[in-house]
Amino acid sequence: MAKINNHLVIMAGGVGSRFWPMSTAEQPKQFIDVLGIGKSLLQLTVERFKTIVSAENIWVVTNKTYADTVAEQLPDMPQDHILCEPCRRNTAPCIAYVSWRIKSKDPKANIVISPSDHIVLDVAEFRRVVSDCLKFTADSDAIVTLGMKPTRPETGYGYIEANLSANSLRNKGIFRVDSFREKPDLETAKQYISKNNYFWNSGIFIWNVSTIVNAFRMYQPGISKIFEGLLPVYGTEKEQEEIDRLFPECENISVDYAIMEKADEIFVCPADFGWSDLGTWGSLQQQTKKDLYGNACIGEDINLFETHNCMIHTTQEKKVVIQGLDGYIVAENNNTLLICKLSEEQRIKQFAGDDK
Repeated sequence: MAKINNHLVIMAGGVGSRFWPMSTAEQPKQFIDVLGIGKSLLQLTVERFKTIVSAENIWVVTNKTYADTVAEQLPDMPQDHILCEPCRRNTAPCIAYVSWRIKSKDPKANIVISPSDHIVLDVAEFRRVVSDCLKFTADSDAIVTLGMKPTRPETGYGYIEANLSANSLRNKGIFRVDSFREKPDLETAKQYISKNNYFWNSGIFIWNVSTIVNAFRMYQPGISKIFEGLLPVYGTEKEQEEIDRLFPECENISVDYAIMEKADEIFVCPADFGWSDLGTWGSLQQQTKKDLYGNACIGEDINLFETHNCMIHTTQEKKVVIQGLDGYIVAENNNTLLICKLSEEQRIKQFAGDDK
């Protein structure tokens, strides 16, 4: 049963340019049925929080361009909980805005922040972990981040170094954070995973609303002043106008830099529930069921001959026949076809003409 003060905030403003041509600025990946199962990544995100947070306590922060898409895909959530950023300013201003907005409505709110484009394979374990963390933050001034147990030396994720000798007295599965580490090179990533106290930074945060608001007041007074000053207009027709005017003044800064690396009461909950940040075609291939030859196929009628280790996403084609490829991405969307080596996928922004 979802607790009355539990709130879910989904950050859904990204453009997902590394997933071109499936993901475009008009329709980014979080709104697409990436896995070919009839639900978008955004809808899957909401679904896995179903028993933890009730529909009226769901909030989505997105770009104005996508507000109608969010409303269409999530008809059960209150439409005034779709908060629109007038411009992109990274995660700290986004989180500050929604935190003060929730505080104006529910001063006892306990919040989980989640990106909109991740996948989770073991939903039951995910729900157990998140519920435990929400119990932990409900009556403490702790900030908890979920750390994923690494399965490989991944260079595409940031890492959290945990102090495994300093677990919390109230929850033996939650530990103090020693440091946050940037995305490493391969050698550093190998060193991290040879130790047992380094975890992938999932970007999923849990805290109560007083904790995060106080952290912004202390460590980001400029950002705090803007959203504190808007308390009289939250929930009124003036809100969007004032956000449009003041949001662009916020510093472009991530919540990791703005708060996490400065605050004292930072904890990590190591977890293992089949998590992936679907950032690239390669990460989708890793998470998709493969045939005997290592090919991951999403689409109706895909016929492969002498083809190995490919990621094929052709949901709009009636029939696809591929021969002789090894280690390629084949993806089409709206009259655009991409054929690209998986090993060269970091160049996709360039191929899409989006490498500025």
